Amino acid sequence: MRAVRLTEVGKPLHEAEIDLPEIGPSDVLIRVAACGICHSDEHYRAGISRIDRLPVTLGHEIAGWIEKVGAEVKHVTPGDRVCVHYLAHCGSCEFCIRGLEQFCRTGEMIGKRRDGGYAEFIKVPGRNAFVLPDEISFEIGAIMMCSSATALHALNKARLKPGESIAIFGFGGLGFSALQLARALDCDQIYVVEINATKLASAKRLGAVPIDATKGNPIEQIAHATNGKGVDVSLELIGSAQTMRQAVQCLGALGRAALVGLTAESMSIFPYTELINKEVEIIGVSDHLAAELPMLIEFARSGILRFPPDTLRYVNLDAEQVNASLDAFQNSIDHVRTVIRVASDV
Repeated sequence: MRAVRLTEVGKPLHEAEIDLPEIGPSDVLIRVAACGICHSDEHYRAGISRIDRLPVTLGHEIAGWIEKVGAEVKHVTPGDRVCVHYLAHCGSCEFCIRGLEQFCRTGEMIGKRRDGGYAEFIKVPGRNAFVLPDEISFEIGAIMMCSSATALHALNKARLKPGESIAIFGFGGLGFSALQLARALDCDQIYVVEINATKLASAKRLGAVPIDATKGNPIEQIAHATNGKGVDVSLELIGSAQTMRQAVQCLGALGRAALVGLTAESMSIFPYTELINKEVEIIGVSDHLAAELPMLIEFARSGILRFPPDTLRYVNLDAEQVNASLDAFQNSIDHVRTVIRVASDV
């Protein structure tokens, strides 16, 4: 089968012909229809996030058709449309039993610790395959499995309540989903902090208050917009020490800052004035949970979570096109996500 693989950190991905994976009794083989290109994939290629196993096929935002099922798999059959949970996990350790599989002691992230979806086929444990309703395209089903799922997990971790306000720092794939999901959870006012004018305009069309960080201190802008109160919840989706600190500083009393973006930088906080005195919380967000996916899939099926055509870009399973899409993350891209259309009949 064809695949686009990372063979050397810091170098472009390469096309390769590799063997079709053999499945075990608890596995499924999926014919990949679509695979999203995530910023994390650029981190792996660049060496910002360490990869121990090379060569490896990247790609953890995956949707397609069931090709084969192992003897123990009963919930899907060949031909079913599915989307894929990003983490292969044991299902039996203390964390998996508690539904916290992102801390599984033997967990393997698809597209990092094991081969991912930049390929024509992928083998995953059967428990990782979730039925994708006909109302959801493969392209949207794929990108939901990372950006949308992580946005929902962040909102859950932040304990967003109906009527509360929220500031979203960054309006890429996660921010675009977070805004719609926050609205679905009956939040009140939404503020989106960005430097990209196109994205700010998109956020405004979706009902948010745009906060242009190029026009002044976003903390001051949020304080002005909230009459000095601050927001109840903030999501940091960029991965910058500066915006992480701003996500804390913009909070009002009893606020919760959920930090999602990745950075190697340290962040400084004034403990008394910015944390203790307001009893605010700083919450780490690690990916998402399989248990959250049915709700997310229903949000998309019912049209609550939408990705209009102009928010996505498409490429083929071609190393040159994929590398160019990864290169584009070095700048602020105008669209929400780039998706590889792997199968020609998508």
